[in-house]
Amino acid sequence: MKVLNAIASAMVLATVAGCNSAAPTANSDSAPGAPGDKPFWAYSGKTGIGTSYEAYQQGRYDDNSATGTVSKVWFSLAKGMITETMFGLIHQAQIRDMQFIVSGEDFVVAESDGLSNRVEYLDVDPQGRPTSLAYRVTSEDSQGRFRIIKDIFTDPDAQSLMVRVRFQANEPGLRAHVQVNPYVNNDGVDDRAKVADDALIAYSGAHYLSLQSAKGLSDGSVGFVGQSDRYSQLKARGEFTRYQSTGEQAGNVAMSATLGEISENSQFDLVLSYGSSEQEALAQGQKTLKRGYDKVLAHYNGDGDAIGWQDYLQSLQLERLYDASTDGGKLLNTSALVLKAQEDKTHAGALIASLSNPWGDTVAAEQGHTGYKAVWVRDFYQVAMAFLAMGDTQTAKAAFNYLPKVQVREDTPGNQGDTGWFLQKTHVDGELEWVGVQLDQTAMPIMLAWKLYKGGVLSKNELTQWYRTMLQPAADFLVEGGLAKILWNDTQISPPYTQQERWEEQAGYSPSTTAAVVAGLISAGEIAKLSGDTDSAQRYLATAKQYEQDIEALMFTSKGTLTGEASDGRYFVRIAQDENTNGDTRLAANNGRAGMDKKQILDGGFLELVRYGVRGADSESVMASLPEYDDQSLVDNLRVKYTFTDEQGRAYPGWRRYGNDGYGEDEKRGSNYAEGGNNTDGQRGRVWPFFTGERGHYEIAAANAVRGGVTAQDYQRIQHTYVFGMEAFANKGMMLPEQVWDGVGVNPFGYELGEGTNSATPLAWTHAEYVKLLRSLTDKTVWDHYPIVEQALQ
Repeated sequence: MKVLNAIASAMVLATVAGCNSAAPTANSDSAPGAPGDKPFWAYSGKTGIGTSYEAYQQGRYDDNSATGTVSKVWFSLAKGMITETMFGLIHQAQIRDMQFIVSGEDFVVAESDGLSNRVEYLDVDPQGRPTSLAYRVTSEDSQGRFRIIKDIFTDPDAQSLMVRVRFQANEPGLRAHVQVNPYVNNDGVDDRAKVADDALIAYSGAHYLSLQSAKGLSDGSVGFVGQSDRYSQLKARGEFTRYQSTGEQAGNVAMSATLGEISENSQFDLVLSYGSSEQEALAQGQKTLKRGYDKVLAHYNGDGDAIGWQDYLQSLQLERLYDASTDGGKLLNTSALVLKAQEDKTHAGALIASLSNPWGDTVAAEQGHTGYKAVWVRDFYQVAMAFLAMGDTQTAKAAFNYLPKVQVREDTPGNQGDTGWFLQKTHVDGELEWVGVQLDQTAMPIMLAWKLYKGGVLSKNELTQWYRTMLQPAADFLVEGGLAKILWNDTQISPPYTQQERWEEQAGYSPSTTAAVVAGLISAGEIAKLSGDTDSAQRYLATAKQYEQDIEALMFTSKGTLTGEASDGRYFVRIAQDENTNGDTRLAANNGRAGMDKKQILDGGFLELVRYGVRGADSESVMASLPEYDDQSLVDNLRVKYTFTDEQGRAYPGWRRYGNDGYGEDEKRGSNYAEGGNNTDGQRGRVWPFFTGERGHYEIAAANAVRGGVTAQDYQRIQHTYVFGMEAFANKGMMLPEQVWDGVGVNPFGYELGEGTNSATPLAWTHAEYVKLLRSLTDKTVWDHYPIVEQALQ
């Protein structure tokens, strides 16, 4: 693997002495302006994420594994900047951003001022496929005065982030600075900072962060953001006062330093490092600086004898999937790296939804916040199945072994109700966060167990053991329901009626939830038989068949009220809250949108019935629902399908979650979702790229059902419509977003059609769906289909 050639050396510039825009005017002990401006999280549309690859030791992360010291540092990139580095647990943010500033005689420009930028991977194979999560970000000044080039990666043998930054200038007298906004211990209000000899330190309680440089840091200073930080001072008066400490009052702090005049040698190696004490944080940074850029990067990549990201990719079975892509496998490699990077390294197998906080730049960072850096069992299932599809049985098994941590048990803190169901959303250490009951999340661990057993990852003895301890309680809950009484939740659950469906917003009878519940119970029946529990096996199968027989009666309307060109009044509704599917029941209001008649709200959840084997792709109810689902003549609020076109005129489809969705930017005001902490009536959920993958899976199932197999023509059509579509939704760093811009409403952010919004990026579910689609197309059969379900229901 070869590192990209270095960008040409910076121009030799004449030195202009006494540049007022860069010179400190005075020194002072304590910075004024506490507690600083109100803190917010960073922009969520990440163009890159990274962490080191670490090998398991018997299914766990351990310093004695083949990769040695476990580095627990993550970073993300957004708008050309380094954002939200994490240390310790994967959700524990340590900074909001680290940005570079260039000052001249009459200007001051920071990376946050909207520099144009491009993102490249430092390590690629001869076909241009990324082989490591090491990045080069090049940012250009709009007036052509300078360029900033950053190489970014973590140290696999230390708790450090390494940044090599180079500056190029097209005029003399420019100076470079660095400024970091610490959010130590996962918030922006409780930090202190100080200058410590040749380093900068930020801390909160027993959490410490240091910034150090191989060349030392001159004019080091700390302050309060928006009040006494270097950038604010430079912008306000062209000069700055240095402060040695932020004093006794904690707040939203910044730490900064002058890197020097930009010249032909304007290259600087910087390290952010972390620890439980000042000495430890400093020592981690020194360890990284001593090893140096070349050795750290080689280890990170896996060059030579070092074990790194290249080795992880080589352990997978990706070669056979490349031909199913339309980009030669670039997004597949990226997806494999991104999915593995979004696993916690203290709790092996803890797979999070996204290394981001959706719409974070308008979400206050005044208290600890996980955003999407948390475990949802549904997203978790998608990712575990993607690992299986890539041949990574170790991570898939570690994920399965993790699941007891998020199942409700007698000893779950605060539980006063029944057990067996899986929690809605938790921290990676199992700490409770959201506690709604989503029955698909209770079914999916059973489904995963069956797939692992059929794939030879779980032995029969292991499966039997897991049945007794985890899977039987889950299956019993899917049959019997029970009382969910924990934190705010005090609700009697009566399956298949779910307290929340897969969008976590409505109670009722849901096609997608019921598909998982039926598949989960039939899988549980097979596992029960293998475990010698024939009575339970019969009960699970009988209940699954009852739920299956009631699907159309509860969820398929024959008197729909949609008025689009394709509507004949017959289709699956998104969710039904009573047993009269033709009734006029209104769904509850959510996300700023008033509730509407259930018969007017479509979503693609019925396709999950096909994916799992509960309904055939050619079943009458499914076929009847497709025209409405695809109807682009519906009014925008109720329409779910949109067609996009790339620069070459190639069209590809995308779908929203459902009609009347409010989980997105405000179409009237242009504001972020719930900006200011309150929902607004103009909020609109946009197009989610993983639905393009879901539809691609349905088309594979349909080809098998209608023609008895995927023909060459089917293969090409699916590849160049759905595979290509998902690839087209990826951003400049090949990160796949949660949502993309659909062109509806005001657009103050200047999003282009099909471009990812400020929702969660990269979304693990989207990358997982892409991986699974390639595997399904390669195999010409749906990867997460359950033949036992199809057979049991015949």
